[in-house]
Formats: sequence, structure tokens, C-alpha cells
Amino acid sequence: MSINLQKDETGTYRQVIRIHQHTLFTDVAASFGGEDSAPDPHDLYDASLAACKAITLLMFAKRKQIPLDSVDVEIERDNSREAKGVYVLNVHLIFNGKLTHENHKQLSDVADKCPIHKLMTSTLNEVHSTYK
Repeated sequence: MSINLQKDETGTYRQVIRIHQHTLFTDVAASFGGEDSAPDPHDLYDASLAACKAITLLMFAKRKQIPLDSVDVEIERDNSREAKGVYVLNVHLIFNGKLTHENHKQLSDVADKCPIHKLMTSTLNEVHSTYK
């Protein structure tokens, strides 16, 4: 799997990201000199957690035949200590469907087990860059 990124000529910092057959864009806020025309890289990082939690829960519910219709996810970022190596994401989940108390408990137990949550919280990540 590879992700390709190139500068988009329509903005100062705007980038085009290609993943498989999908195209995404990223930019930065006007306060950083961008046009705020797309989510910034932090937004994409945070959104990956929201998407993974929702998809994981829907897959689990389907497998266990839990009547979960959808999951609403809101993430609040506290990056005030990011320079010190602390990046806090507060995740709020709403389970939609005709759920019992037991269903709700099962889903709550699974929510933090999504692959992105695990990557963000319990693995040592390595990034190796090459330069030309």
C-alpha cells in the first residue's frame, strides 16, 4: 500500500493525496499562511481514529447481531502539549439503534480496540524517510 502526495497548484500549502482510487486534499489554516481549503494533517490523523472506531463498532455489531444503526463520533483535540510529546484526543461516541444496556456495554468495551486506537496508544511507531 502506498500513499502519494504532491503539491496542488491551487494553493500556497494545499496538497493532493492519492490513496488507491481516492483523492483527498489537505491544507493549513489562514493563520498559518494557507487557505484553509481542506482539513489540515492533524485533522486527518484525528479523523482516522473516528472512522476506525465507527467502522470497528459497526462490524462488531453486525457480527454479533447487535441492532446498531450508526455511530456518531466527536473528537476534541488538545494539542497544547504536543511540543512536549503529549497529544490528547477526547473521543465522544453516540451509539444509535434500539440497544439494550448489555448491547451498550458490549460496544463500549470494543470501542477502544480498533486498530487505529491501538496504533496511537500502544505501539512504538517508526518512520523511516529517504531523500533525493
